[in-house]
Amino acid sequence: MSIFCRLKDLFRQMLALPLGASLLFAMPASTNYQLKDFGYGGGGVANGTSSNYAIEGIAGEQNAGNIDGTNYDLGPGLQFTNQANVPPAPTFANPANYYNKLSLTLATGGNPSDTLFAIAISTDNFVTTNYVQSDNTVGTTLGLEDYQTYSAWGGASGFTVIGLAASTTYKVKVKAWQGKFTETGYGPEASAATVGARLTFDIDVSASNTETSPPYATNIGSLVAGTVTDSPEKIWVDFDTNGESGGRVYVVASNAGLSSSRAAYTISAVTGNLTSLSEGFGAQSDTVANGLSEVALYDQTGNTVGTVDTTIREVFTASAPTTSGRGSFLLKAKSSSVTPAASDYTEVLTVLASASF
Repeated sequence: MSIFCRLKDLFRQMLALPLGASLLFAMPASTNYQLKDFGYGGGGVANGTSSNYAIEGIAGEQNAGNIDGTNYDLGPGLQFTNQANVPPAPTFANPANYYNKLSLTLATGGNPSDTLFAIAISTDNFVTTNYVQSDNTVGTTLGLEDYQTYSAWGGASGFTVIGLAASTTYKVKVKAWQGKFTETGYGPEASAATVGARLTFDIDVSASNTETSPPYATNIGSLVAGTVTDSPEKIWVDFDTNGESGGRVYVVASNAGLSSSRAAYTISAVTGNLTSLSEGFGAQSDTVANGLSEVALYDQTGNTVGTVDTTIREVFTASAPTTSGRGSFLLKAKSSSVTPAASDYTEVLTVLASASF
């Protein structure tokens, strides 16, 4: 006789109670949990659920023994058949010489649009595992909010993982989840590397857009009183950076004007229109290309100049990473009828560059 039959007979005996007797059934329970069925698998229910928890199983389900291969795995049982599709390797790349971020585009693996994906990331082959957070940064924990749909992860355009270390190789892998009992293992890995933070800067002094070598000097020549004279050469700058917010080019002078020790006199640096001023010295931006922009002080025409004094002043700016940025500015000077004559009027300019990482 089977256990099922003995339980059935016992149930019949319990029903054969004297008239007026009551029958009470008690389920295993506690303050927080209740088991609503003694059976499990083939002897009772296949699934047990409550408002907060769920359990699934069937009689005879294999607990272990996946069939593994080099490229494919075959998992046994109902749990495996319910799982979402394991996501293929994502597209992971550094398309623009990033030093602190990388581009990542998920592959859906044929999963429905409401499937959620979580992304693991590591710099040591997953000896240590971190996770891409819902704000695209990297964190040590994986929360429910970090499971997002393909669309939320940027869809076909992907998204940018930010806050990464420079000159570092990262690996990522993705898992999927689409409803109860469906979360997969992680799929195959993809790798990409950040580069080092970079700033390249060079100057040239030439009448045309050509590369020159030091020493860098320009001779304005003799100043005719009341006449504005341009420098025959321009000061050219090369600017290249992968700084997240671009960078800037500055100029600063040693004398705040054309100074003569023999005459003990300085033709002062000024801001304004030299045509209407009695005398002065200044700079005017001339050309910009490839991401560089002129700042207002030097973005002038005609004989209007910006001052070049002992304060470091911005000449060109770049608001984003810039490749092969190129710009130039020229110098203008004017003497008056009372300017002392001398052959040693000089100024020393220093051109500087910085990047915003």
